[in-house]
Amino acid sequence: MRVRPDGQPSRRDPARHGQPGFTLVELLVVLTIMGLLLVAAPLAFMQVRPTLQYHSTVRELTAALAAARYQATLSGHSVPFVIDLPKRRYGVGERLERRLPEDVRVDLTIANSEVRDGVGMIRFYPGGGATGGSIDLRRPSGEGVRLRVDWLLGRTTQEPLSQ
Repeated sequence: MRVRPDGQPSRRDPARHGQPGFTLVELLVVLTIMGLLLVAAPLAFMQVRPTLQYHSTVRELTAALAAARYQATLSGHSVPFVIDLPKRRYGVGERLERRLPEDVRVDLTIANSEVRDGVGMIRFYPGGGATGGSIDLRRPSGEGVRLRVDWLLGRTTQEPLSQ
């Protein structure tokens, strides 16, 4: 029994014998939960990754089409948006800097005069028009979107594809 400085016995909780803190069992439970989370996180990310790649590709293609249209109106010259299907690359003008993910199926519907050896172009003109066409992007599940470029105004719209 402990005695306080004033001579009275201290009133400690009899269930607590040591210093205040966590028990070994509590620490083991927390470490086990953390270990399970560390194992589950990469598995969950691997399932989400293709979806993130697909959505990112749709956004980047839409932005590249808009950039080609903008460059054409600023420069006063026609600017091509190019997709090289065999190499799975795309970009504005000669710079095919972006890659298409392997698990995304891409179909082009464009003018015959704008296709050469599997490389297709949608050309944007300074007045705002374009050669027009569409780019279909499909996920392995069959879901997808169509990016449609209007030939008269050069605007890009997005619509869902039916399965």
